[in-house]
Amino acid sequence: MEFITDIVTFVNNILWSYVLIATLIACGLWFTFKTKFVQFRMIGHMFKLLLETGTDKIKGNKKLNNEKKERKISSFEAFAVSIAGRVGTGNLAGVATAIVIGGPGAVFWMWLIALIGSASAFIESTLAQMYKLKGKDSFIGGPAYYIEIGLKMKWLSVAFAIFTILTFGFAFNSVQSNTLSAALGQAFGLSPVLIGVVTTILTIIVIFGGIQSIAKVSSVIVPIMAIGYVLIAFIIIIVNITQLPDVIKIIVSNAFGIEQAVGGGVGAALMQGIRRGLFSNEAGMGSAPHAAATANVSHPVKQGFIQALSVFTDTLLICSCTAFIILFSGSPLDGSINGVQLTQFALNNEIGSFGTYYIGFILIFFVFSSILGNYYYGEANVEYLVKERGAETRKKIIFLYRLLVSANVMAGAIMSLDLAWNIADITMGMMALCNMTGIVLLGKYAIRLLKDYQSQLKEGKDPVFNKEIVPEIKDQLECW
Repeated sequence: MEFITDIVTFVNNILWSYVLIATLIACGLWFTFKTKFVQFRMIGHMFKLLLETGTDKIKGNKKLNNEKKERKISSFEAFAVSIAGRVGTGNLAGVATAIVIGGPGAVFWMWLIALIGSASAFIESTLAQMYKLKGKDSFIGGPAYYIEIGLKMKWLSVAFAIFTILTFGFAFNSVQSNTLSAALGQAFGLSPVLIGVVTTILTIIVIFGGIQSIAKVSSVIVPIMAIGYVLIAFIIIIVNITQLPDVIKIIVSNAFGIEQAVGGGVGAALMQGIRRGLFSNEAGMGSAPHAAATANVSHPVKQGFIQALSVFTDTLLICSCTAFIILFSGSPLDGSINGVQLTQFALNNEIGSFGTYYIGFILIFFVFSSILGNYYYGEANVEYLVKERGAETRKKIIFLYRLLVSANVMAGAIMSLDLAWNIADITMGMMALCNMTGIVLLGKYAIRLLKDYQSQLKEGKDPVFNKEIVPEIKDQLECW
């Protein structure tokens, strides 16, 4: 086991210290410039779109014009599913770990990867909408689909699908249930077995209802968890408002400080910030496009905007809340306390023992929503891998996948997952590389659609996509 751990650690160091950091930043900057800073100049329009239900915006989706109303996933529901996947233990435990290992400067790099990575999120989600297919209960799509259809690179799309199933269906869900078990055990003294059983039962109830059930549940619990957590963080910030300039100064100085550079702290802050930032907001990784593809909208760019906004929501809002709570509290950052326990300890320092219970309670929503989102990302790729098999075979395989995910949630609650974290880092990194290959080669179409969208906006129209603007690939676009 030690030999395997050493190999996994070595691969992780190479992947995350060199390959992924350079690739993520380069792609984010490239798309930021090519879209003329779309994530900043269109931020107001993104919020406007979020309020649309999407149920009456179907004139561009010819294949579902005659479908029943309940079979449509709205923009907000797709946003909720993606937030459900993004917002989880990474926002509480991951941020704490990044600060402990990389110092406060890691927070700065988390912010930066979100700011530039949101451009990549825009591109990948626009492509997912453009190349989506008609599924049994809704649209279906994601990187595996646009890589195969758009690039004809079946080997790469299959590799992406396998890495995604391993990362989200299994590794990340083990981490989610394990963190919940640790937090509720500390807060309420509950048995890990009891926590695992309850979480697994709830997971089974929802995921066996498919994407419709996942979307409906996510659209309810995501606002509750986000508002609840942001509210307590806002109160803490107001109480400590005089310390806010000093905390921001510490974050920035630790990200670039001379002392940190001499001691190698800048490298640690950068690596941890980007690694945990990606784990949290998933920009460019290829996960959120699965949710984006399900939405029923009149133009693919609309979901590109929505998913770019979800990156901001995850990192600049939720992750920042955790960072400020920890740094305001004066909690020890020497590693004696780490993960979600550090966040609980910090909140205790600010609001008393209620903090431990509050984190335990809010984490129920964070973890459960993430399990649902993660499950669906895996299912979309299982569907992709078995799409050419018979209907009964596909049904049996999906049923088996649901059982395995449920068993994995149970196992995660009662096991030590240090190795699982490291393996998840590798599979997450590999799926990100597969996806970024796809969006770099296909990104020109998303940029062309962005220009079309903006042109229609200037004419006072509610933009509708016509695939004739991309005549060279129009035959590849099934749902438009």
